[in-house]
Amino acid sequence: MAHFAKLNKENIVEQIIVINDEVLLDENGIEQDHIGIDLCKYLYNYQNFKRTYMDGSIRKNYASIGYTYDENRNAFIPPKPFDSWILNEDSCLWEAPVAYPEDGNKYAWNEKTQTWD
Repeated sequence: MAHFAKLNKENIVEQIIVINDEVLLDENGIEQDHIGIDLCKYLYNYQNFKRTYMDGSIRKNYASIGYTYDENRNAFIPPKPFDSWILNEDSCLWEAPVAYPEDGNKYAWNEKTQTWD
């Protein structure tokens, strides 16, 4: 199954549309993203769609509702969980400014103290 993200005017994902892979095949039996995008445009009478991949092999991360598509990075980026967190340019995921403790315990981020509690 192929997945397409419907993006609003701010490039924020509003919906994920799932299309059977066979629909994306051209006359030579080769899968073409633009066929799925054209179908989404027709069905939803809307223009802004990007394909997303469950394994994150293209566009860094699988799109989910609320993610932002960054055209310069060609990546889907999740919402920033805390103001202090920093975007990892390689993964396009947010990271705490302090590494998560690796002692086997569970922690939650404390934004006020910027520590793992």
